[in-house]
Amino acid sequence: MTSSPAAPHPLLPYGWSDAVATGFARAAAQGLSPGRVVRVDRGSCEVVTVGPGGRAECVRAGTGAPASADSTGHPCTGDWVAVDGEQHVVRAVLPRRTAFVRAVSSQRSDGQVLAANIDQVLIAVSLADELDLGRVERFLSLAWESGGQPVVVLTKADLVPDARTLSYLVEDTERVAPGARVLPVSAATGQGMDLLAALVRGGTAALLGLSGAGKSTLANALTGTDGQRVDATRDGDGKGRHTTTTRDLLPLPGGGVLIDTPGLRGVGLWDADGGLAQAFTDVEALARDCRFHDCSHRTEPGCAVLAAAEDGTLPLRRLENYHKLARENERIAARSDARLSAELLRDWKRKKALGRHMMERKRGPRQGG
Repeated sequence: MTSSPAAPHPLLPYGWSDAVATGFARAAAQGLSPGRVVRVDRGSCEVVTVGPGGRAECVRAGTGAPASADSTGHPCTGDWVAVDGEQHVVRAVLPRRTAFVRAVSSQRSDGQVLAANIDQVLIAVSLADELDLGRVERFLSLAWESGGQPVVVLTKADLVPDARTLSYLVEDTERVAPGARVLPVSAATGQGMDLLAALVRGGTAALLGLSGAGKSTLANALTGTDGQRVDATRDGDGKGRHTTTTRDLLPLPGGGVLIDTPGLRGVGLWDADGGLAQAFTDVEALARDCRFHDCSHRTEPGCAVLAAAEDGTLPLRRLENYHKLARENERIAARSDARLSAELLRDWKRKKALGRHMMERKRGPRQGG
């Protein structure tokens, strides 16, 4: 008599795998349930987990008191978590494979995780606006740093009816996106959508971009629903209206999930040394021929990078943006180091004060003279 095959795991459509099961083993031994964060609100989140009937169900769970002031450790959309089903509380966040992290602001050293455990980073860039290659390079630096595979999605391609003009825009983007796929698409006409759907099938894709880039329309086209609200851009400046206000994890009809994120007004670098190197592989390759191994590519003699910029091999705009992003990343890193030092000093003082208090308790009250 042959045994019937085991039923697929209820969370398989949400990315459950043998690797996730292995990572969850310790929490399972504690009687906790596995789940994946679908959406995060202040102090709570929506988690798709295994219900009493053995089926996937979405529940609201508290996130508990933060164990650290570092917000990058808090539950984020895409996280795999261990859920206390009785208390409806997230007890632990499983280690992340990948994470897209940006700086909260240029004035702070905090990082903000926009999406976790992602396989592809879809960078939506609207062709309704003038192509900003510097902004593409910024997104690519963070995308490479995340550990996911970047895909630059040139949306609203139907607004560029001339095929030659569209090919030039694709070529310009490809030149600043070494190693990344560049795909022009139109959710309105279906152009490129089959290819994009095939790219994201079976994995976890995070959709990021500025307001008005057409992300919600793209998300609806990929999921085959109208679940994401879509508004027209403003007449005055062509910018979006932030129709997506939360980061949502959406199942894809062909398998896999899509994390749709709100439109970003800015995206600051955060600990992106490796991502910068991958986004500017042409600069890094040229730098190997510089006379000095610590060349800053500014004024040094024998600088191969400057020579390439002077003869036009390397666009001057690209070199200037490389310097700009590197400076920004260094400033954030310096602030992070200063904050860490301050936290360590506070912890040391707190432990010292606690130790002094315990010693005084052991000695007992002082006797009068």
